[in-house]
Amino acid sequence: MRAGGIISIFQLSGRALAKSSNPLKRSLFVQVPAFILVRVVLNTMIRMVYPFMPVFGRGLGVELHQLSWALTLRSLSGVLGPFLASIGDSRGRKAGMIFGLLLFTLGTGLMAFRPSYPTFVLTLILTIAGNLTFIPSMQAYLGDRVPYRRRGLVLGLTELGWSLAFIIGVPLVGFIIARRGWLAPFPFLTLLGIGSFILLGVLLPKDARIASGSHPGVWQNLRQVITFPPALAGIALGFLMSGSNELVNLIFGVWLEDSFQVKVAALATASAVIGFSELGAELLVTSFTDWLGKRRAVAIGLALNCLAALALSALGRSLTGALLGLFLLYLTFEFTLVSSIPLMTEVMPSARATLMAAFIAGTATGRALGALLAPPLYELGRVPGAPPGLLAIVLVAVGLNLLAMFTLRIIRVAIPSSAIEVP
Repeated sequence: MRAGGIISIFQLSGRALAKSSNPLKRSLFVQVPAFILVRVVLNTMIRMVYPFMPVFGRGLGVELHQLSWALTLRSLSGVLGPFLASIGDSRGRKAGMIFGLLLFTLGTGLMAFRPSYPTFVLTLILTIAGNLTFIPSMQAYLGDRVPYRRRGLVLGLTELGWSLAFIIGVPLVGFIIARRGWLAPFPFLTLLGIGSFILLGVLLPKDARIASGSHPGVWQNLRQVITFPPALAGIALGFLMSGSNELVNLIFGVWLEDSFQVKVAALATASAVIGFSELGAELLVTSFTDWLGKRRAVAIGLALNCLAALALSALGRSLTGALLGLFLLYLTFEFTLVSSIPLMTEVMPSARATLMAAFIAGTATGRALGALLAPPLYELGRVPGAPPGLLAIVLVAVGLNLLAMFTLRIIRVAIPSSAIEVP
């Protein structure tokens, strides 16, 4: 995808968002790019740990298994998401986003001023907590203001912050580490966190519901979510499709090494392939999900992801084929996941931020399941005539996707007339 194509999408979406005399509508033209930039900052912190794990390990003087435990604790922190993001329902969308940025900046700042292994663990926990607070509040904010029929475009644009963090943010971190050392990204991200805090503090209006005195409590919001079957089905959808993807996500590097005896160069190429496949998927969502319909787009994505997983077994007999198979697998997964976000924003409008946080927690738990299942399945899948370890992984991944299709049938949305119209 050329840069001009990305720019044209921003221009078209900007004209659509700005074509109104209502100031709130025009403000989305500024707010959406701001959200993308902020998400690049937040996601760079999340994604930079994996490629530079040996660098951070040497800087902290710890072994790889200790860093693995730190990342495990970060993942487990995802269960706090619904409690933290409920701030976006009880205290306002802006308050939720600002609080999330405060947690993120506090986390990176601690590491910048007092670097140590315990501080590193605390930094990972605080920054992921900030992310888990910011994202659902942002999605709920846009769900309040963008009509359901256009929400795939707008939320798909904000998801560009995920892939751009891998394509732009992580290489920038590598450049900073090469010039200034392993600790240098943390003060840099702290400054960006402060800038993001100020930027959104200026751009975002006060939450209308808070101004009117409506303050639903945290437990009230959580109770709404866990007692509503369509909401639980949506959480299960995130759990199953993320678990399916994590099966491949965890072993693709080992699989490439075992199959083709390649090392760093091919793994770097595979990472680039994944980054650009995610970017392509997010652009596809902005173009087609609203037109197809959110539920249909998710169903199509799940079906194509099953086919891509099966194709990976056939294509994976050569390195070029393996990279093509990975591209298709991540393209279809990211399309499915991002298409599900606008769908989930309308399942429970009265507790949007809490439900979106629960959905994200579901995807995180699904990834934990995939991480547990992948190693034994990889060993089980070593059969003659198939790429090493891949057959069992693929079959279980397809099975989880088929279960996800079943949960999709239970999800129901309620489309309100209160959202601010965007032409």
